[in-house]
This record gives sequence, structure tokens and C-alpha cells, in this order.
Amino acid sequence: MENIYFWIIFNVFVLGLLILDLFVLNRKTETVTVKSALWWSAFWIGLAIAFNIFVYFWKGKNAAFEFLTGYLLEESLSVDNLFVFMLIFNYFRVPSEYQRKVLFWGIIGALVLRAFFIVVGVSLINQFHWMGFILGGFLIFTGAKMALEKDEEINPEKNPIILLVNKFLRVTKNYHGSDFFTRINGQLFATPLFIVVLVVETTDVVFAVDSIPAILAVSKDPFIVYTSNVFALLGLRSLYFALAGIMQLFHYINYGLSLILVFIGIKLVGDSGGWFEIEMKYALMIVAGILTLSILFSIWFPKKDEDQNDEEPKDESVEAKENK
Repeated sequence: MENIYFWIIFNVFVLGLLILDLFVLNRKTETVTVKSALWWSAFWIGLAIAFNIFVYFWKGKNAAFEFLTGYLLEESLSVDNLFVFMLIFNYFRVPSEYQRKVLFWGIIGALVLRAFFIVVGVSLINQFHWMGFILGGFLIFTGAKMALEKDEEINPEKNPIILLVNKFLRVTKNYHGSDFFTRINGQLFATPLFIVVLVVETTDVVFAVDSIPAILAVSKDPFIVYTSNVFALLGLRSLYFALAGIMQLFHYINYGLSLILVFIGIKLVGDSGGWFEIEMKYALMIVAGILTLSILFSIWFPKKDEDQNDEEPKDESVEAKENK
């Protein structure tokens, strides 16, 4: 029963923070400044560290290492989300003052979906030992694929969820403030902002396919897996606004993430087969080291200007997209 109480208390605490964030501290619709985003990022990171200390005294040193490794891993993999969010906002030309609301509801949906994936994933691994080999092999394959393949073009208009919505709902051509729905001549219309939220939600499902197996390779404790995921997602929104202007500079991040996924996959296979075991403190050091080196290499060896220009996303309005 103690574990159930911790789950309830933790989720109520997180929900309270999100409500405080959106409806009290940031209730005004305005553009998030880099300074504000940095302060919020520091707050979420500090909160995660404080929770990690709590885990240390509650569950012990190894559980604390698992949480910190999982948190760092999820934050690292979230960098890919940030790039995609930037492309989605640019594609739909979402006004900067509405992006915070989109990410808020996107994160709410991600928390629910990931909780489901984590519970199912932990149950499968605990019930079927051979699932460790499958998940480990999947991570190794995903990491290699990430390193070898170029970025795929994002076509939100081909998203199956969007195609489904368009069959049942009318969608306005223009934004109506920060509203997701509006009435025109008595008829209910969805706004482009609602479409953007759906695209963000479905995109996170794709990312969860990679991130959930990765963190399950770090810990089999569902509470540790879930809480490390939650803290990474809570800081994702502030991290986006803090790094939006400089994310393009970190062009070696993808290679670092691919190497991390391969390493985690090898660790999971080794643990599942009983062939070798990498202590969590060393796994944490390796993940942190790879991430740090990928950032440093991006700074030391910047991309050429012409390469950056080639990868800049096109800036087209919603009206233009719909008139094509």
C-alpha cells in the first residue's frame, strides 16, 4: 500500500505544479523570453535533483543512480523532440505567445501515454525474460539507424490523426487567439492550434517508442522509470524556449544520442543474458560523457554556413498550406 500512496502523492504533486505553472504563474498569453526559460529550466532541474536525493534516502544508492541515469537519458533523447517541435511550430507558423500552451497540453498527453507504455513495458520484461533481448536489439538497431540516416522530412499534413480529424471536424484557416475551438455562425470549428497539439501528441508517441525501451534498460522499477520520465518531460517546455535559438548549433547531438542508444542496448542484452553487468554509476558516467562530448564537438567543429542554410525549415503560413 505504501507504493500506491507514493504514486498518488507524486501525481497529485506534479498536477499541482502544472496547474500552478499554466493558470497562476504564466496565465498571461505572452512570448516566453530566454531569461525566463532559463530560470524555469533551472527550477525543473533543481526539482529533479531534489527528488533524486529523496530517492537516495528512500530506496538507496543504486536506485538514485538509476533515477539520475534515466533522467539524463530522457533529457538527452528529448533534444530530438525539441528539433521536431521547432519544425512543427515553423510549419504551422504558430505565434510564439501560443507555443507555451501547445507544449503544456502536449506534455499532459505525453505523461498519460508514457505511464501506459511504462506499465506495459515493465510487465512484459518481468513476465518474459527474453523481452530484454528484443528491446536491447531494438535499441542497438535504432541507434545505428539514427547515426546513418539523414533527417527525414516532416509532413504534418500526412499525419493520420490529422487526416482523421479533418473528416469529422471543420478547421478554420486562421488562429483564433489561444482557443482550440471556436463557433462561426453557430457551427463548431477546430482551430489550427488544436491541430498543432495533435501533431505534437502523435509525434511524442513516436519518440516514446525509442525512449521507453531505453529507460527500461536502466531500471525495472516502474516508479523510478516513471518519475525520471516525468521530470524530463516537465523541463522539456522550458528547455525548448531556452535552446530554441541555438539548437541548430548542436549538430553532433544526434550522433551522441545514437551512441547512447547503442550502449544502453548492449547493456540490456548483457544484463538479460547474464554475460556481463555494467554498474549503474559507470553507466551514468558513460551516458553523461557521451552527451558532453557531442555538445563539445558541436562547439569545436561548427557546421559550415551553407549546410545550415540548406537545413533551415521553410516558413510558410497556415493559409498558404491550405490553399495549395
